[in-house]
Amino acid sequence: MELSVVMPCLNEAETVETCVRKAVGFLEEHGIDGEVIVADNGSTDGSQALAEAAGARVVPVALKGYGNALMGGIRAAKGTYVIMGDADDSYDFTALLPFVEKLREGADLVMGNRFSGGIEPGAMPPLHRYLGNPVLSFVGRLFFGSKIGDFHCGLRGFRRDTALALGLQSSGMEFASELVVKMTLAGAKITEVPTTLKKDGRSRPPHLNTWRDGWRHLRFLLLYSPRWLFLIPGLVLMAVGLVSGVALAARPIEIRGVVFDVDTLVGASAAVVIGFQGVVFSLLTKAYGVAEGFLPADRRANWLLNSWSFEKGLVVGGVLAVAGLAGVGVSVVHWHGAQFGELNARETLRMVVPSATALMMSCQMILGTAFLSILGIRRSSHPGTESDATETLTVADAVRPSVKVAVED
Repeated sequence: MELSVVMPCLNEAETVETCVRKAVGFLEEHGIDGEVIVADNGSTDGSQALAEAAGARVVPVALKGYGNALMGGIRAAKGTYVIMGDADDSYDFTALLPFVEKLREGADLVMGNRFSGGIEPGAMPPLHRYLGNPVLSFVGRLFFGSKIGDFHCGLRGFRRDTALALGLQSSGMEFASELVVKMTLAGAKITEVPTTLKKDGRSRPPHLNTWRDGWRHLRFLLLYSPRWLFLIPGLVLMAVGLVSGVALAARPIEIRGVVFDVDTLVGASAAVVIGFQGVVFSLLTKAYGVAEGFLPADRRANWLLNSWSFEKGLVVGGVLAVAGLAGVGVSVVHWHGAQFGELNARETLRMVVPSATALMMSCQMILGTAFLSILGIRRSSHPGTESDATETLTVADAVRPSVKVAVED
């Protein structure tokens, strides 16, 4: 079978029959060997019977959520290609030929673009049209190098085997972002076709919640990009903190009548420490993501993760610790010169703050490197201990004989 048209459905009795009839008519008109699947997510308004009467195969999906419904339909699909679209009659299921043609030409993912195809008046709330979708699509292009202009178009086609190989996991509306992001990270061939969005045929409000689902999309994009979530903010904080700290370590700085002194130096120290922690977190997240398979490996990350070691971390951390302790020693000598009496706070903090910063970064370096090394541990089989597939000795089995002997003794 060439094509499966999958529609997620939750109480769409007003529109699902129309959508199914349009999709069935499209398949018949163009002589495409295909099917229409309605992935029902627990409708209570009779949507299932209406869909079946119109010619669809209804697949019940117990787990709630847009992503769960779609994955249930995709797994049940028999077609080489899948085109998914909402069952609210906002997309024209008689105009799927551009998607099919691009898939036949070798595309792994064909996205609809509502901004190039046209959005009818009232079809999309102004907040979504002029802020939500453009901003989230821009973030997706910035974070992942995607060229997609409309990240969240609900009408899209893809190769079924490619989609299943991605290990898609999102249960809610962020499934739309996950599919595009993982296709992009996997190096899949992605293209777009203009798509028209019209006002849906429902009399009730849509399932989409503007702020909740918008945040879930943004959260997903952030969590799948350690570079933008941790690395870049961390490097910016470190740079600002280091430049400010070095400048203030010698003397106060006055800019247009505003004096920056040791209080700003403390803030600069905090920026360096927090920024360094962000950089460490980005490396830990990248190592974990690559090891678990939900983030792709890249050349620079591989080079760093393979060339860095626990020993190197100990050396760098040790150097920072020595520098910090040296600064503490100088401050103690300075205090001794004052016969351990009252000191000028500004002078003392210019010695103590950089020293404390070096000591904190030393601990972060050593602990972070240790954890990174733990993430790098790989299971390996010793040549002399490889066992046959029939040998299923467990830890419990291994310790049971000794326990029995201890009881008998």
